[in-house]
Amino acid sequence: MRLNPRQRKLLDEIASRQSAGIDELARLLGVTAQTVRRDSTLLARAGLLSRFHGGVSLAAGSTIENIGYGQRQSLNADGKRRIARALARDIPNGCSLILNIGTTTEAVATALLGHRDLKVVTNSLNVASILADSPGCEVLVAGGSVRARDHGIVGEATVDFIRQFRADIGVIGISSIEADGTLRDFDYREVKVAQAVIEQSREVWLAADHGKFGRRAMVQLAHLSQVDVLYTDAPPPEAVLRMLAEAGGHCVVVD
Repeated sequence: MRLNPRQRKLLDEIASRQSAGIDELARLLGVTAQTVRRDSTLLARAGLLSRFHGGVSLAAGSTIENIGYGQRQSLNADGKRRIARALARDIPNGCSLILNIGTTTEAVATALLGHRDLKVVTNSLNVASILADSPGCEVLVAGGSVRARDHGIVGEATVDFIRQFRADIGVIGISSIEADGTLRDFDYREVKVAQAVIEQSREVWLAADHGKFGRRAMVQLAHLSQVDVLYTDAPPPEAVLRMLAEAGGHCVVVD
């Protein structure tokens, strides 16, 4: 489904609130309640939202299967772009990076196009495609099994490839940040690769929009204590900030 700017903003408002009434959304968006009902009905049919009497909520999530790639691209797209721009500004020219799979790391790749003398290792064909034509970037792509749904590369061969490198910065995305600081995702094979990225990076930077806090997923990937910098688009729970600080990390909340 191709979303117009109004529908994207509607999705973002629901992502930040989990649910909202039709009249409240109409006021926030500056449109009529009828327009909100029409848009939310279309988004519900696409599986992005759930309708209830008088309001809208995020689509019910599964702990064992992520939402579709196209839906993830649309969800909080503006927040992901802002996170990516802030993170890219902090990456110096002339360093080595590992970027894993995800719509947020793809946004980071786009934000890096103006950098110079970067060496990027990735297990995402989408990330590689974005950076391949950049004169300031050398891209090394992992081998393994390619997932058709998002062009991510996973498997034991991918893990072995990642373990050949020691990068200055590993940039990872995530599907779920639980209240106790556990980082989770849905695909066991993808998680094994992300764990290798953490192991092989001198610093770990986590890019996660506010919709990832409190979301549920099945497979444990890591813990916030293993993260040096968290980039997000809204103030996270105090417990998250405390766990980061206790481990020597910090949080960047983008404007």
